[in-house]
Amino acid sequence: MAAKTDFYELLGVTREADAAEIKKAFRKQALQYHPDRNPGDKQAEEMFKQCAEAYDVLSDTEKRARYDRYGHAAFESGGSGSGPAYGNMDDLFSHFGDIFGDIFGGRGGGGTRKPGRGADLRYDLGISLEDAVAGIRREINIPRVEACGTCQGSGAKPGATPEPCGQCGGRGQVSTRQGPFVFAVTCPNCQGQGRTVRAQNRCGDCAGAGQKRVERKVTVKIPAGVDTGTRLRVAGEGEKGAANQPSGDLYVVLSVQPHEVYQRDGDDLHREVDVDVIRAVLGGVIDVPLIDGTVEKIKIPAGIQPGEQIRIRGRGVPHLSGSGRGDQFAHVRLRVPKKLTDKQRELFEKLDAETPSPVANG
Repeated sequence: MAAKTDFYELLGVTREADAAEIKKAFRKQALQYHPDRNPGDKQAEEMFKQCAEAYDVLSDTEKRARYDRYGHAAFESGGSGSGPAYGNMDDLFSHFGDIFGDIFGGRGGGGTRKPGRGADLRYDLGISLEDAVAGIRREINIPRVEACGTCQGSGAKPGATPEPCGQCGGRGQVSTRQGPFVFAVTCPNCQGQGRTVRAQNRCGDCAGAGQKRVERKVTVKIPAGVDTGTRLRVAGEGEKGAANQPSGDLYVVLSVQPHEVYQRDGDDLHREVDVDVIRAVLGGVIDVPLIDGTVEKIKIPAGIQPGEQIRIRGRGVPHLSGSGRGDQFAHVRLRVPKKLTDKQRELFEKLDAETPSPVANG
């Protein structure tokens, strides 16, 4: 099997490209290889699909991070998750409707796109480091537009019926041609619904809009291993679509709050641990608390110095893109007693007498 082309190379961008550059590059490639501009050209169609796959990955923060780390292997069999799979070109156009809508006003070549898909929503959610490590379910309140309960989304008062829009003939879109392309735009008269309601027949609860803003509770499953910037998609929990069209999606963007004890570095965790003078000199075993509330016993080698670290393998953050976990590092902080008993002082004085006087560094 031939090696897959690098996604950045496919779109003609550098690995440092931001979201706007990636979107612009994809739009350019979509124009070049769009099937409506290359009828019957299977090679152009294949390039179009490959560019769409590249954009699907690089435009998603989480997928892009996995790709940067593992390459195409991140989405191959046995990996965590997979890249986009489109059964046919209609699936692909549906998936990238916002991009192709900007360029062609629908599928392109005179095709008419169903109007009124609900808008996607974004919700910024802050979580603790403990929740990011363990994974949780969180219930959030989402203000969004839903169908009016009184008119069931029709916009008409009980007993009245909406009429087909006279400007678009009920299609929800009007078309205009520019060069070889036909651009379909939302009908300005019916706002894409394909129907209108006479003023005297409008629903009193929604003023004929067919929709009302409500607050809805949504449960979000947050997997273990997420980090700041992770974006979770909750399908169908965005704005309700007009005229019985599909709802948009909800995107929950996570922010992991700083921890007072642990510092995170990728999937590794770091924390300081106190080691008393006796254990530092002679060695021994100490208890180190872990992020999940348990305790790990670790061996301190004799003569350990302040600032040295000890690795506790597999007790860090779970890998979001696969099995296993990072490590936890215990950084030694020497604990010197401020008060001594008479017996302790006597023993330290004996030790001092047996220890050569230190020489200052020259």
